[in-house]
Amino acid sequence: MKICVAGLGLIGGSMCMALKRAGYKVDGYNRSAEPLGYALKNGIIDNVATSFESYDVVFVALPPKPTVGFIIGTDFKEGAIVADICGVKKYIEDAVYAAKLDIKYVGTHPMAGKEVSGVENACADLFDKASMVVTRGICADERAISTIKELVKDMGFARIVECSAELHDKKIAYTSQLAHVVSNCYVNDPEIDGCLGFTGGSFQDMTRIAGVDENIWSELYLLNGDNLLEKAETLYKSLGGFIAALKEAKESGNAEAVRKNLTVGATAYRNGKANNFTGDGITVTELK
Repeated sequence: MKICVAGLGLIGGSMCMALKRAGYKVDGYNRSAEPLGYALKNGIIDNVATSFESYDVVFVALPPKPTVGFIIGTDFKEGAIVADICGVKKYIEDAVYAAKLDIKYVGTHPMAGKEVSGVENACADLFDKASMVVTRGICADERAISTIKELVKDMGFARIVECSAELHDKKIAYTSQLAHVVSNCYVNDPEIDGCLGFTGGSFQDMTRIAGVDENIWSELYLLNGDNLLEKAETLYKSLGGFIAALKEAKESGNAEAVRKNLTVGATAYRNGKANNFTGDGITVTELK
């Protein structure tokens, strides 16, 4: 099986390393020369891809709009499996299906990352114990999905989560995009100056992802704008409820209003809702 990864950043580079760890040979492509040279020099890839007609599987690890441009504008092997790893899925799926290409498209999204970027930060074990989301569109090819699942297992992922592109985007607006927005807003406070000696794990957890690439993430937010707006408005409403409860408690001198407000979220967490893989339209396969 001939495999190529197009886009050698943190995720693409880590995919190359994870596949090579599993015994595969992997070629690479990148739009700029420096990451490509680094990957070749450090054994992250075996060869540089100059064309794509010979590859059985191509993973596309580029931002959403360049991903669409690359898939639509590239000559692939007839029937090749082309899998993107973008953080939004409906936008990619709609564009690829509309182009009516002679490829087997599979939408994927690895649920792993770091607060840093670049192929120099890639590592072979980035996906160990992580989930890989695989989306199924109306033109899904079962043999292609099966091949991707095998590669996902070999890369070290702990589970495969299957759903529609629409459901993926709704879930990811809450679990990933909203978390990045909250982190970014949280550090936008003058109190951050001189706070280092007063911080513990909760502060580190809240701020770890505040400095991600604003160019990439603003595009992701826009392409999933309806879902993200819905989740942001829900959070805004929840914060409003807490503010009202705190004002009431200050006026009464009694913390009961705050306690009741906190109980809602605490109960949801204690009931395991944050640790539940199952749900309508979701299929989970645990990998051994």
